[in-house]
Amino acid sequence: MTPEPARTHAMDTVGDRVNILLVDDQPSRLLSYEAILGELEQNLVRANSGAEALQKLMKDEFAVVLLDVNMPEMDGFETASLIHDHPRFEKTPIIFVTGVNITELDRLKGYRLGAVDYVYVPVVPEILRSKVAALVELHCKRRELQQLNRSLERANERLELAHSTLQAEKNRELEALNHTLQQANAQLEATNRVLANEVEERRRAEVALTEADRHKNEFIAILAHELRNPLAPINNAVHIVRSGKVTETQVAWAHDIIERQTHHLARLVDDLLDVARITRGTINLRRDRVEVATFIARAVETSAPLIAERKHELIVDVPSANLFVEGDLTRLTQIVGNLLNNAAKYTDSGGRIDVAATVRDAHLEICVRDNGIGIAAEKQPNIFALFGQVDRAIDRSEGGLGIGLALVRKLVELHGGTIAVDSAGPGRGSAFTVHLPLFVEKPQQDPATIDGMPGPAALASRFCILIADDNEDALLTLELLLKQDGHVVYSARDGEQAFALASVCRPDVALLDIGMPRVDGYRLAQSIRAQEWGRQTLLVAVTGWGQSEDRRRGVEVGFDAHMVKPLDVAELKKLLERVPARDDAARRRSVDGAAV
Repeated sequence: MTPEPARTHAMDTVGDRVNILLVDDQPSRLLSYEAILGELEQNLVRANSGAEALQKLMKDEFAVVLLDVNMPEMDGFETASLIHDHPRFEKTPIIFVTGVNITELDRLKGYRLGAVDYVYVPVVPEILRSKVAALVELHCKRRELQQLNRSLERANERLELAHSTLQAEKNRELEALNHTLQQANAQLEATNRVLANEVEERRRAEVALTEADRHKNEFIAILAHELRNPLAPINNAVHIVRSGKVTETQVAWAHDIIERQTHHLARLVDDLLDVARITRGTINLRRDRVEVATFIARAVETSAPLIAERKHELIVDVPSANLFVEGDLTRLTQIVGNLLNNAAKYTDSGGRIDVAATVRDAHLEICVRDNGIGIAAEKQPNIFALFGQVDRAIDRSEGGLGIGLALVRKLVELHGGTIAVDSAGPGRGSAFTVHLPLFVEKPQQDPATIDGMPGPAALASRFCILIADDNEDALLTLELLLKQDGHVVYSARDGEQAFALASVCRPDVALLDIGMPRVDGYRLAQSIRAQEWGRQTLLVAVTGWGQSEDRRRGVEVGFDAHMVKPLDVAELKKLLERVPARDDAARRRSVDGAAV
């Protein structure tokens, strides 16, 4: 094939705009780049892969390339190498974007490939915008200098022509040339001043980045501390039970400790996952009609142990009339629970906490007020920022990751609401007020169906279920829970054994761990789906991995649902309620065949 001829004047002709190439395989991240760089009012061009980026470069000229390091098929380093191997693009500046800490060797490799800088995820909008703006300005200045050089060349040609034809005009032409050179010098001086300003701006950006790294390191230190705290009582309780020198009361006490600390660990993990989801913008809500009194009561119940431990007085004022919002019951409970926990932690022992719910202008208003340590005026604007409480968290003894209020704000916004803080200052308490839209009644549906699926009355509640997991404790406990609900349960400890069992029992539902020996969950799901009897089986991935890429791959191999460990038993039961039952004859054949 004949290569496409290079375009020497490929810049956008609309005004003085230049092209900026955004290269990332994640559409959501490309949208965030466009939102951040939109203020620069330049032409933002997307590319979803390294190959597409090269195609764009062959067609147009770009002032800067924003390039994701971690991309499938062709990563950022390979793409940068190909870009700078081409003579047209060897001077094109590249900013690498990465979500992981890279080694100094990787950083050196990037610079050798033409990178001028690195940006780390989560991206700080001001830093990214300033870096790109600096390179765009530099590109424009270089283009102006090129135009100036061409102008000087033409002036020299005219001077030579004048010297050869009219000696009398020599002085005039020389004066004109001197004037042009003076202008060029003035422009160069101005350019030098701009470059000096850009260097200073970059220095300030590096200071901001260093501060962000400090917050991150402090957060990691807090995380390590918080994860170790519950492990100590769990370990002690296990040793106490194993000693054999304990009474039944002491065993029950040890079980309570293990359960309580395990729940605490799960909450820490959930907070970390929520931080990751906020960073990626992937928090999803299970929307339903939720009674206000219900989620406030659950939040109070969740926070009651901490409130009791701190000997606080809790006053709850919720209207007796039925009030409803549309949202996720678990997340709504988390909103109020986090605010209650925050109030309890930052109020001295024996304080007072008030929770009040009122209706204002078709909106629900929930206010959590305390008479605790309060918040200084200069800290209030950043109180909901992610890691904004890290400094405060290090100095306190109550524990936690210091991200609760950031989660609250995000969850409130996802519900279409707002949150505000008010404090008269240190020692004068705080008030957090949440506004949420009230529920609007929708037309009634046929009770026999729910969103086009059979309703509870049309569903059987007992199934033949296959469980596959190489973790024996997880396998046995889940088997016992399902058998208690009357289900017929078959268990396998690896993928190969699971497929053999499935071929015999032909289950209604298969709960499959992903990371199993011999045959993993993905291959097992494909094998089951390839069978005639397996096309109607409900396949559920049960795994510790819940990223969007894991869910996408699960869908590709045939999974119907994706559940993250530790398994939410209530969510599993809700899923089973929506599974159409087989006829009794088919069920008998399945069970009888399994017995063989």
